[in-house]
Amino acid sequence: MAHEQLIRISLAEQTLELLEDGVVQCRYAVSTALNGPGECSGSGCTPRGWHAIHAKIGAGVAVDTVFVGREPTGEIYSAELAQQQPDRDWILTRILWLGGLEPEHNQGGQVDTLSRYIYLHGCPDNAPMGVPGSHGCVRMRNADVVELFERAREGTHVWIQEGPFDAATPRSARV
Repeated sequence: MAHEQLIRISLAEQTLELLEDGVVQCRYAVSTALNGPGECSGSGCTPRGWHAIHAKIGAGVAVDTVFVGREPTGEIYSAELAQQQPDRDWILTRILWLGGLEPEHNQGGQVDTLSRYIYLHGCPDNAPMGVPGSHGCVRMRNADVVELFERAREGTHVWIQEGPFDAATPRSARV
């Protein structure tokens, strides 16, 4: 029997937790948007509210595999590659693509998380975690995103909140 899963993310704490049946199973430091929270297309912000994992991309590829447009490029991230392309926003290893579940807040029109291509994804292991730095996605260490990818299922609900985790933070998926 499958356990009920929920991923919750605190933008204030730069933390992601995976819960099963309301109990925290894993906790990771992450890096969300440098531009802060927001739902609008082109904002470079991390969207808040209820989402779900729309697709899991990258099963079985090597750690540090580079993705562009959700496809492996054939490149493996390295210091040399980073020097050649210092301004590239690296999407590595695995992608958990999110879709918004709240019409007019993070679903549809100019606020659609799915069409904004908001992911939980791997990044260079020397990228800082615990501080905002992404272009809207939720960056994770490669080992962490591999672990989360293996545990989380497509359709798992994801709650992204602005403030710290507290008693009001959901412990189960919304019904």
